[in-house]
Amino acid sequence: MSDLVLEQVTGPQPPAQKERSWLFGLLIAPNAVLANGIISGVLSYLLRRQGVSIGRSSEIISLLILPQTIYCLWTPITDFWIRRRSWLIVGAVSSAAAMFAAFYGQRLDTSSAVALMFLSACLGQLVVSSCGGIMGSLRSEVSRRRASSFYQGGSLGFGALGIFILASSAERVSVVTLGGIAAALIAIPSFAAFAAPDRATNIGSERTLKQTFSCIWKEVKDTFLRWRAIPYTLIMIFPMCSGAAIGLLPGIAQDYHVTGQQMAWINGIGGALLTAAGALSATLIPARIRASVAYLSVGLINEATIAILWLAPLSPFTYYVGAALYLFTIGACYALFTAVVLEFLGSSGKSGSGRYSVINGLGNLPVAYMTIVDGRGGKLWGARGLAGTDAVVGGIGAAILLTYFLINKRSNSQVVASANCD
Repeated sequence: MSDLVLEQVTGPQPPAQKERSWLFGLLIAPNAVLANGIISGVLSYLLRRQGVSIGRSSEIISLLILPQTIYCLWTPITDFWIRRRSWLIVGAVSSAAAMFAAFYGQRLDTSSAVALMFLSACLGQLVVSSCGGIMGSLRSEVSRRRASSFYQGGSLGFGALGIFILASSAERVSVVTLGGIAAALIAIPSFAAFAAPDRATNIGSERTLKQTFSCIWKEVKDTFLRWRAIPYTLIMIFPMCSGAAIGLLPGIAQDYHVTGQQMAWINGIGGALLTAAGALSATLIPARIRASVAYLSVGLINEATIAILWLAPLSPFTYYVGAALYLFTIGACYALFTAVVLEFLGSSGKSGSGRYSVINGLGNLPVAYMTIVDGRGGKLWGARGLAGTDAVVGGIGAAILLTYFLINKRSNSQVVASANCD
């Protein structure tokens, strides 16, 4: 969104440094610890320590991942009554309490523990939607880009930190104490929200029900029901930059003669640091380059890096170089994806969190179907086929959309500038 149009929509813009973009690395930390550190990270290890079978563990984890896909069903509530930064704290603290209650029962595979962890996962998504709404209230395009990078960098970094702390503590403390540590890691970073630049006053009791829904409909229509919104929707659901290969790379390491310890390093803490560094590197891309163009361009580079695993010899060196470059560039893709979401969203207005949840939720679709597509390529043509499938399918998708956005030089603000209901 051009700074000129943002000024017309939201008023004069403050200097980028006063919007404290770096805070978003902390604001997303509660959900990063919850989703990446616990659910998708250390939980399977903890369940195995309690003698839970692999099949039962996978069932539990797949259930707990579900809220990340369907959270747009309840998180629009963060647009109502109180400020989004207050909703962020409420979501994080209540999620931490539910997670502690799950650990308090000591057995993590019981129905009650799973139900409490599922509740925690649902409440944790309030953090995501609140972050999205707050980022949409940033007025400077530079701030939005930086916020996107710190948001993704914090998500990856705090997720890895959560895994390290909880996994290293598991053998030394009781399950209840471990739950207390997990709850603290989720709740404490959320209090950084008090410093968040949330200017929007959420829809409250001063509006009638009719006025409220009229306001929301106007903003939804201005965001989604335009012909020019179609390319942005396609960016969300096209296969490039899905990161689906991240979870599949460990499975093909042996084909490149990589040992288990080496694989664990590059796909574990080393991989998390590479991805977080890639996310932060996106701040080096000038804000004058449209987020959509930058995202698709880096997407092509990302597909080129995984092509190394497709075309180069099956050797450890190939795996190290290809995997490291892939993880670094996918981190940059993640950061720029969030920037594209904000470009699509426009001004937060009164329904920014709800619209952000819908747009961001669409972006989870390629992760799901590309995991299947890449896996199918690996089944048909081996390790090279897995990498080649991702490179070709994702590369074609990125090239098609990049061509469109390079040809269509209209200001993206004409696509996404939302109506203001104030």
